[in-house]
Formats: sequence, C-alpha cells, structure tokens
Amino acid sequence: MLNVVTTTLVDGVAIVTLDNPPINSLGHSLRDRLVQQIGRLQADPAVHGIVLTGSERAFSAGADVSEFGTVLQFREPILRTVIARIEASAKPIVAAISGAAIGGGLEIALACHGRVAESSARVGLPEISLGLIPGAGGTQRLPRLVGPALAFALMASGQTTTVSELATSGLFDVVTSDHRCVQAAIDRAKALVHQGRPYPSARDGRLEPTVVEAEVARQHTLLNARQRLQPAYGALLDAMAASALPFDEGLRKERRLFLDLLETTAAQALRYQFKAEREAAKPPTHLPQARQVQRIAVIGAGTMGSGITIAALDSGKSVLLLEQNETALARGRERIREYYSSRVKAGKLDQQQAFDSESRLTSTLDWKRLGSVDIVIEAVFEDLAVKQEVFRILDANAPPGAILATNTSYLDIDAIAAATSRPQDVLGLHFFSPAHVMKLLEVVQGKATAPDVVATGMSVGKALRKTPVLAGNAFGFIGNRIYNAYRRQCEFMLEDGAWPEDVDAALTAFGFAMGPFAVADLSGLDIAWRMRKAQTSQRDPRERYVAILDELCELGRLGRKTGAGYYTYVDGKQASTTDPTVRLVIERASARRGIERKALSPELIQRRALLAMVNEAALLLDAGIAVRPSDVDVVLVQGYGFPRWAGGPVFWARRQDQGRLQSELAQLAEDAGFGSVPASLDPIFKTDRQAGDQ
Repeated sequence: MLNVVTTTLVDGVAIVTLDNPPINSLGHSLRDRLVQQIGRLQADPAVHGIVLTGSERAFSAGADVSEFGTVLQFREPILRTVIARIEASAKPIVAAISGAAIGGGLEIALACHGRVAESSARVGLPEISLGLIPGAGGTQRLPRLVGPALAFALMASGQTTTVSELATSGLFDVVTSDHRCVQAAIDRAKALVHQGRPYPSARDGRLEPTVVEAEVARQHTLLNARQRLQPAYGALLDAMAASALPFDEGLRKERRLFLDLLETTAAQALRYQFKAEREAAKPPTHLPQARQVQRIAVIGAGTMGSGITIAALDSGKSVLLLEQNETALARGRERIREYYSSRVKAGKLDQQQAFDSESRLTSTLDWKRLGSVDIVIEAVFEDLAVKQEVFRILDANAPPGAILATNTSYLDIDAIAAATSRPQDVLGLHFFSPAHVMKLLEVVQGKATAPDVVATGMSVGKALRKTPVLAGNAFGFIGNRIYNAYRRQCEFMLEDGAWPEDVDAALTAFGFAMGPFAVADLSGLDIAWRMRKAQTSQRDPRERYVAILDELCELGRLGRKTGAGYYTYVDGKQASTTDPTVRLVIERASARRGIERKALSPELIQRRALLAMVNEAALLLDAGIAVRPSDVDVVLVQGYGFPRWAGGPVFWARRQDQGRLQSELAQLAEDAGFGSVPASLDPIFKTDRQAGDQ
C-alpha cells in the first residue's frame, strides 16, 4: 500500500499527516490508510489525542477526480465511512488546517472534534460547481456550526474563502498565524483530553426549525434564473432544510439528494467540462520544450491591450506597454492604475501586492525598447493592413527568437506572418474581453508556426492563468467561427417569423447568459457591420444574407451606446420587446425573401441554434481547425456564454440520436440555401482520443 499517511508521536499526541501530493486528494488508497491508522491509534495506550494535518499547500483539496466514474469512487471505505470513524473516535481528533481544505477535505475537518487553522488557509465546499452537493455530511455539519445563512452562502458560491474571513464564524476553535498551526492543534487536543468525553461534535448542534425554514424560503427567492435551471441549487436548499431534522435523518436525506444528482445531465456535463478544461491545456501531440518567457511586450494600450497587460502583471511577469502616442499611452496607464486601486479598495489585494504588480510595468513610445523582450503580443485595431504594418515594425525591432503574437479575432494569421521575415515565430493569441477576467485563450497555429512556438503559446496561456485551447488558422478560429454560424441561424429565424425577444428569451431559457441580439446591442452593432462590409467582395450573391443588422446600423441604431439597436434603451435599461421600427425592418426582410412569417416555438428556436453550432463544430473538427471535440465545448463555455451545466454543443449532440441529428442538419442546410453544407457528424461522435490519433 502506498505510504500516503504518516504518523509521529509528540507528547502523547499522534500527528497524522496526509501525504498524497500535490493536494492530498482523497483517493481510495488514502481513505483506506487513514481508517487503518485511526483504528491503530485507538488501540495504542501511548496515544491520548490525535492531530490530523496535511501539507503546507493543502490539508486536503477533496476528491480524487481521476476516480470519478470508476469503481474506486464508491469502494469502501468511502468518505462517509472515514468521517464516521473520525467522529466516533474515543480519543479527540483535531484538524490542523494549512493551505486548502476543500470539498471532502473540509468535510473531514468538520467531523473532527476541534479545528485549528492558519489565517491564510482557504476553505470551501465547491461541489455545486460539479452539479452536486456535499455528500459526506457537509450540508448537515456546516449549518450547525456557522448557521444556515452563512452555510448556504459558502456552499452555493462554490468558491473558497480565507480562514481570516471566517475567524469569528464558529467554524474554528483557534485561528493562528502561519506555521503555528500544528502546535496550536496539539495544544487543543491536550485540552480536549483534559476536558474528557464527550468531545465537541458538530452533530450535537441544534438548529431551530423555524429559523432554517425561513432562511431556506429566503434563499429560494434569491436564486437567479440560471441557478433555477440547475438541479443542484434546489437540492442544496432541500438538504439545508433537512439540517433542522435529527442529525442522522438529515444525513440520510443529504445522501439521497447527492446520489440523485450524480446522474443528472447537469452533473455529468459539469464533470465533463471540468476534465475537458484540463485536457485542453495539453496538446494532443508531442511538442518540444517551450521557450523561456519572462518579459512581455504588449502593443496597444486600449481596453484589450490594458487587459492583457493586467493579466501578465498579475501572473508575475514584467510588461513593456507600447503605444503610438502619449495620449493613448496615458489612458492605458490610468486604466491599469484604476484597476489596481479598485482591487485594493475591494479588499482583493493589499497595497503592497498592487504596488509590486504596477512596478513591473514600463510604458513607452519607442519601438527600439522591444530589443529585450521574449514575446510581443499585438492588440491593435482589427484591420489586416494595420496589423501587417505593426508586424513589419516588430520584425525590425524585436530580438531574434522573440515570439510575435497577434490578438486577432478573425484575421488570417498567415497573412500577418507574411509581413515578417520570420513567420515561424508568429502565432495567434486570441484573448477574450475583458482579457484580465476571461479565462479562455485560443492559441492559433499558422502554417509556418514552429512547434516550440506553439508550445510557448500554450505555456504562456497557463502562466497567465488562462485556459489555452489550440486552434488552426481559419476565419474566426474555433469560437468566432461557431458563434458566427449560431448568430447567422438566429438571423434566419428573424426572417422566418421570430422577433429578437423570442430568440433571446428561448436561448436564455436554455441557459445562455444573454441572447444573441442583446449581446449584439451590448457589444455594438457597428462592430459586426464593419466586419460584414469588409467581407462584401468575398460573399457569393447566391448565399442567404440577412441585412437586418445593416439596416439598423444605417438608421443609426448601433446598440446600447446609441440608445437603440435591436432594442431601445432608456437610462441603460433594455425594453422588454422590440419597437415598431425594428419590427418593420424585419417584416420587410421577410417579404423580400418571400417568406410567410410563422411564430417559432422556444424549443424550435433552441434546437435550430444548437444544430447550427453542432454543424459548424463538425466542419471545424473535420478540417482539423479544432483538434479534439471537447476543445470545442471548452471554447463555447469559457468564451461565449454556453451554459456550463449543458456541457457545450458537442456534449449536447452526443446525447441526441445521431440519425435524427444528421437528418435535421440536412434540412437546416436546405433551408439556408446556397453555400450551406450539412456536415458529417462522425467527428462529433469520435472520442477525444480517436480525434487526437488522426
């Protein structure tokens, strides 16, 4: 058996240390060893008390995700058995928490007779992010220790919280400064030995049923629309309600709810996304070692360039920010300064951390300063000629071996690389706005991009705490290419009989954060209009083209910023329905097409939108633009508001009948007309491994 638990004896107190690097995940071997060790210590007369601890990095970060869906997940001793042994111990057990105590790790600590924690440690019950609730007593013990309101807030957020923020909550007996945790836990164990049985236990806490009932009812009213679509939130409230029952009855209720959630579509989708995001950062083929990157240059101090700069500074990198004039540079510096100031005011950073980050920023107008950087990330206006001119200048000023990256959303990486004498050093790094917040990063490989440059792009993405996804060079790459097909299908539905609010309502009911027309108004209709006009010469006149957006722009309706787009806005508030002007534009578009308008059901709207995504995803996979099917889902969930608990378009498609889907795609292409190609679904239904082996 692996030596995943070690024990030392200090003055009658056994120090039991979880030793399963890197995060002390609670795999079967650790659970089994821990139960054996606790049993042995019960019989050892030299042991009077026990301290349970982990590493400096983690007390325990919870379940071993590699066991998800395997027999080991439910092989005895399961976590509930481990916890029962701890709680029933004849000798007091005190948890000494440093690093992270998350999920099952925190549930173990809740079952101990005492808890001592370093103030900098982080705790949380993140099961909701996997479509589950705590399944080993967390929903029953935590409310008894901290009250139902705080317990629900911690479990429903899915986030970790510092021990210092919970110091007076009743969760901990002692909060210590760093590196005193184990000694303080020894002292607490000795005090409990001296006190004698019964030792303190969360199961002995009593909650007033009327208080619990009132809090559960209040929280029900506070759930937002997206939370109401996810069964785990309702189950969490049901488990919370059970915390007013006798403890063992509440535990049984929690277990039933947990097991019921395991097989829900939402839980399966969330587990799938969890694994897919980790796989996305691993290129499916072997790449050489990445180049070293310490100093980053960002070209352009606008909103995107400033966001990229902040992401790099937050990761500990030094950044050279370059602009073409002092006014633009000053605006960028001020934007960055205001960001750090706001983080300090919100308590998210201390003043020294903000100062350290800002001190790594250098701003300049001098291109010759690029001579010492390792990578240059261009974030200028989305125009091919402009970017090519920037890359000619970069070619003349960046040092040999420096990587030249473009933050383009749609443009041809190879055309940009052709402006340099070193196309092998050029790649795309497509950040999403706001770049310091959004996790997705498309790493785009051109035809000449060297393998070690691709490896470096992926490495830089991880260093900047992004989720990097490898993409091939094609219009829109993965995300914008699929979103463009989705948006286009939604525009077809306007001509066919739906109003913008019908489409938006149907897709938010499915789980999207916003519908496509509300999104267009928010980002500005002129952005898409400008791109459409640039593509006019490439568009075949036989293709079905919906001109509604163009006409709205010609009327000066550019979205929220002008007070009107698809919707009108008063004091920034969107009207619930479209106005007569928009409806007239849409009706004229239907008439030009010779379409008799018919109302579309929400279910049909959802299905047509999803089918359009699936079709484009299959085309991308077949062309090798997306390498793995799951990469598509990571991109759509992370960057485009696809509901995480629905998994992504590939996940959705795999749960449908393939024959029916193929038939529907053929019909969709026929309705769209010339140029629309029904994809083969074979690439969608291949596993990631099969796709990677191609």
